[in-house]
Amino acid sequence: MNEMQWQISVPIFKNTVIVKQLGLAVCIPFGLAALVIGFTSGKLYGLGLVAALLFFTFIFVMAVYRGKYEAEFVLSDKGVICRYQAKQAKKNRIVNALTVALGLLSGKPTAAGAGISAQSRQAVFLKWSRVRKVKYSPKSRTILLRGGFSENIALFCPAERYLLIAQEVMRHTKR
Repeated sequence: MNEMQWQISVPIFKNTVIVKQLGLAVCIPFGLAALVIGFTSGKLYGLGLVAALLFFTFIFVMAVYRGKYEAEFVLSDKGVICRYQAKQAKKNRIVNALTVALGLLSGKPTAAGAGISAQSRQAVFLKWSRVRKVKYSPKSRTILLRGGFSENIALFCPAERYLLIAQEVMRHTKR
């Protein structure tokens, strides 16, 4: 195989894989924070602040990214590359740079670190030899590749190419 490439636009809040990952990454920590705030302070305004933050995050994603994850994938004999399409990558660089700058200016190194971390994951490469687990989801046309602790890629496939892509993944992972 030479290379297999494709681009895809995935609705962020309608795709079950993305919604589950957002739930793990966002809702669980914010939910725990809301519970701690609610129980320790005895006041509900903390819960309201968390809800408002989630709501404004939703508005931000819909306004800046039009509610879409614009990705491109490359499968080769060496591994898989997942990266943002050029237009979304440019938006991400701006948002991440603003996060770093505002984090530093406000004296919040955690926010600055989050911006740096986000920028470092604009393109992810996973070698076939590092893939430990593969989960095929034909209904959502998604293939989840899991490697080490932070080595995960979700391949979002066009309907007409899902089987071909799944066959290539099986060939390289022997699964």
